[in-house]
Amino acid sequence: MTVDRILPTDEAHDLLDLATEIADRELAPKAAEFEDRAEFPREVLRTLGRAGLLGLPYPEEHGGAAQPYEVYLQVLEILASRWLAVAEAVSVHTLSCYPVATFGSDAQRKLLPDMIGGEQLGAYCLTEPQGGSDAAALTTKAVRDGDAYVVTGTKAWITHARVADFYNVFCRTGGPGPKGISCLLADRATPGITPQPAERTMGLHASPVAQIAFDGARVPADRLVGGEGMGFRIALSALDSGRLGIAACAVGLAQAALDYAVGYARDRRQFGQAIIDFQGLGFLLADAATQIAAARALTLAAARLRDAGRSYSTEAAKAKLFATDVAMRVTTDAVQVLGGAGYVADHPVERYMREAKVLQIVEGTNQIQRMVISRALAKG
Repeated sequence: MTVDRILPTDEAHDLLDLATEIADRELAPKAAEFEDRAEFPREVLRTLGRAGLLGLPYPEEHGGAAQPYEVYLQVLEILASRWLAVAEAVSVHTLSCYPVATFGSDAQRKLLPDMIGGEQLGAYCLTEPQGGSDAAALTTKAVRDGDAYVVTGTKAWITHARVADFYNVFCRTGGPGPKGISCLLADRATPGITPQPAERTMGLHASPVAQIAFDGARVPADRLVGGEGMGFRIALSALDSGRLGIAACAVGLAQAALDYAVGYARDRRQFGQAIIDFQGLGFLLADAATQIAAARALTLAAARLRDAGRSYSTEAAKAKLFATDVAMRVTTDAVQVLGGAGYVADHPVERYMREAKVLQIVEGTNQIQRMVISRALAKG
């Protein structure tokens, strides 16, 4: 299905056309094969970087395209509709560039062209084995020793853990609570940093997630981002943007599932007619189309607030909550439309359904999003 989009500039239209062309040529034909092999498509990310699609929301002086977040999210949606693992990788990488781009020193920002250009792939190391949603309670420690910080601890569920070139490491440099947390930019090759074996996940097999062990890793002190005690602020600020990225991924995945289910329902005939003409299925697909349109509108409305420099944390939580719940519902319904055929790997909807689940968990579970929204309501 062609999505009718209203974009702010001709350049934005050209970017979406470019994203569609690359997604059709480089993503769609490879998705099933790479997912079956659980192989990360590193060269695809380089292709996207060289095409300028990894730095869309960042300034031109750092190698970005200076595009509104509203445009970036629609590019992300297009990528997700062809291959969610790649779209998620773009979202995570964009999130990984955020601390340096927004809070970094002039010297640190000199690293951005390689980051944004796709030659350096990033990972965002916030979650720990005993602390996911409660980020303020993280225990990974960084102790200043001369011209370096010595980092000890373990991070968990880190996307790109085994393939990234740099890590944003959120660690405790001070006392308990949010004010004791800082952010370090660490090279993957740093001695004492050891990615662990990849987790065996339900979906997104081409997107490796793993724990990372830090055993006395020495990170140069000039890689401290934003100053000591700034880490929690950086993390929360970045997550607001990251939640919009996941919402856009969810919209793209849901759209892919709907498009496939509609195509199948038009072709599949039972009792002398196409099954899409049966009201039970037709109405289900109509509801799905409506929910996807609503999720897209909610996500882009939050992006416009961000682009206008207005507060958007609560709207980002709403978008992430609604869009990912829609993706789970629509992908489940797409499997149902295909019946037995939907349960086998010959059709992509079974993969879409498995992939949708993780979107309700990453960048803050949907229960956390409800907490964010309800607290905003309580404050008035």
